[in-house]
Amino acid sequence: MTSTRGGAVVVEVDGSAEGLRVLDYACTEAIRGGAELVLVASRPAHDPDLPADSARQPWPPAERSGEFLRIAVAHVRRQVGRALKPAVVCREGTRAKVLSEAARDARLLVVRRPRRRGPERLLIAKCNILLARRSSCPVVVVPGSWKLAPAVRDVAVGIDGTALSSAAVEYAFRAAADRGGNLVAVHAAPRHSSPAGARARRAEFDAAVLDPSTDYPQVLVTRYLTCRPVLAALVHKAREVGLLVVGAHAGTPSADDQVADRVVAVADCPVAIVRRRR
Repeated sequence: MTSTRGGAVVVEVDGSAEGLRVLDYACTEAIRGGAELVLVASRPAHDPDLPADSARQPWPPAERSGEFLRIAVAHVRRQVGRALKPAVVCREGTRAKVLSEAARDARLLVVRRPRRRGPERLLIAKCNILLARRSSCPVVVVPGSWKLAPAVRDVAVGIDGTALSSAAVEYAFRAAADRGGNLVAVHAAPRHSSPAGARARRAEFDAAVLDPSTDYPQVLVTRYLTCRPVLAALVHKAREVGLLVVGAHAGTPSADDQVADRVVAVADCPVAIVRRRR
């Protein structure tokens, strides 16, 4: 299992206006799964934007984080009324430590992808991949520009023919079934592969989706085989679906996660990062 099905949906609260869209995503997931919603804010020991001894700091970190949570709770009530009664968590510590501990028994952890350009955008993506590596549940990264579109239910998943994508495929099938959508399985093959190599890759591709598909007969699977670079193929499909699922290694960083880093940095839709168990 890649997540605790009976667990809560945990969402990061960072006080940003775009973060309210992330709350909307988390509310939808919690209602869809009949799960509890938990709002989490992390706070440093002091405001990192001001010197530690500054007398001009208007709010202590605890009060500022508490205000962010109060705004978030009010937003949830306006959006869904009594359909959800969110719990709140405010802890001191690093973002990664607080979020991963709060989501220890969760079914899902939802975080925001801020609007950034250039190297900073990739650095933020790497931080979210690292968060997923240390979390016990899938992490969904929601772009700041994302808007709720209930009619967009399909899910796409990247398949690379290795065990890395097996957990991602399992999660993608379940997400598609929960949404009442279809699944697009994306596999990028080398442009100049031999006929035998192409057949082998097709066999690997079919094997990757065959076993989990028997558990979700209601999910229609579309196989997207392409010679385009894998990053280009995944980003292309991200424009057409409501969720893109990628795999990541547990534990220490791996060179094999470079595609996931870049997909998380630029995809137009929310991206679920599902780590492979050791």
